[in-house]
Amino acid sequence: MPRKHNLPPGVSVDFDSRGNPRYYFRRQGHQKVRLRETPGTDAFKDEVACARLGIPHEAKAKEDKGAARPAVINGSLRWLADEYERRNRKRITPDLMERRYRMLMEICDSQLRSGKKRGDLPFAQMQRKHVIDARDELRDTPGAQNNIIKALSSMFAWAVKSGMLALNPCAGIERLHSGEGFHTWTVDEVEQFEACHPAGSTARLALHLGLFTGFRLQTLAIVGRQHEENGWLVVRPNKTAKSSGVVVSIPILPMLGETIAQSRCGDLAFLMNDYGRPFTVDGLGNRFRKWCDAAQLPHCTAHGLRKAGATIAAENGATDEELMAIFGWVTKQQTTLYTQKANRKRIAGNAIHKLIPERKADKVVPAISGVGKNGTKKPKKSSKING
Repeated sequence: MPRKHNLPPGVSVDFDSRGNPRYYFRRQGHQKVRLRETPGTDAFKDEVACARLGIPHEAKAKEDKGAARPAVINGSLRWLADEYERRNRKRITPDLMERRYRMLMEICDSQLRSGKKRGDLPFAQMQRKHVIDARDELRDTPGAQNNIIKALSSMFAWAVKSGMLALNPCAGIERLHSGEGFHTWTVDEVEQFEACHPAGSTARLALHLGLFTGFRLQTLAIVGRQHEENGWLVVRPNKTAKSSGVVVSIPILPMLGETIAQSRCGDLAFLMNDYGRPFTVDGLGNRFRKWCDAAQLPHCTAHGLRKAGATIAAENGATDEELMAIFGWVTKQQTTLYTQKANRKRIAGNAIHKLIPERKADKVVPAISGVGKNGTKKPKKSSKING
């Protein structure tokens, strides 16, 4: 059975009474659709695509059989997007590739004022201004606009590396500020969660695993006894397994070890659902949402624990290299967000006293030889020795 994190967005898995998986496509406001093809196959992708369009899979198959696929112009932007997806589908996780490719197809299908589609134009002639135009036309919010740049930049970076292109037209385009993202937990919020969920509960175990390891939700769902090695947790995060392939090795902190010992854990995963099985990624995310709501913390999330851990470590003096080792980052793009903020806070604390002005009353007037306090001259002492 394929792992849940390899399933396309919107697809979830349930288990029948015998433990057999059943796959469904769910979309808010619509009835769920049962998927019967084998996950990972082309037929399964077609079935998911049909579910998104709201049409039966069989009808789409007949339609595709009778309709000729539009020709793709060699050297066009759409041609490059197809090549990027075809050559990298085994190097990039399926859900990430699907999101990128879907966005690239939306860019290719968009029309210019001339009436031509962007996807029919030569990719080698795409310039910085063309990228910015596509970003601003297709999306309205900063975060969504940044996603357009990310998708195009990833494709063009691969094209440069493959020798198809000399320069990446997305290089140098600054990301737009889209807010602080997920809320970072405070110590008070952690204690409030603990007060609601006692020691030994699955909720308390999930909290400490997220806080004291910095693992993402995808890793929290699978980490278990098999990852323990002499008091350490050694895990290859799913998100970066096909990209950097980095392996995270961190010691189990005493507080986390105590929580694990107090909790009901499975053999292949520490976190188990009510049926005694490991959580799916979506299932764990939904359950964590309920745990936070029960603790009156509707603004807190599982990912916010990862940010809280990085913030605490940085404020305690962790370097960029140390944060990279703990959280599995391979560049300093993420670590500097925490270390620079912590350094600014530390420097401000050491320098805040410099804002206090020096007052005249605080000054000490130095004594001048030969002058008294009232400004009169002091009588000179005789240099003779009285006999």
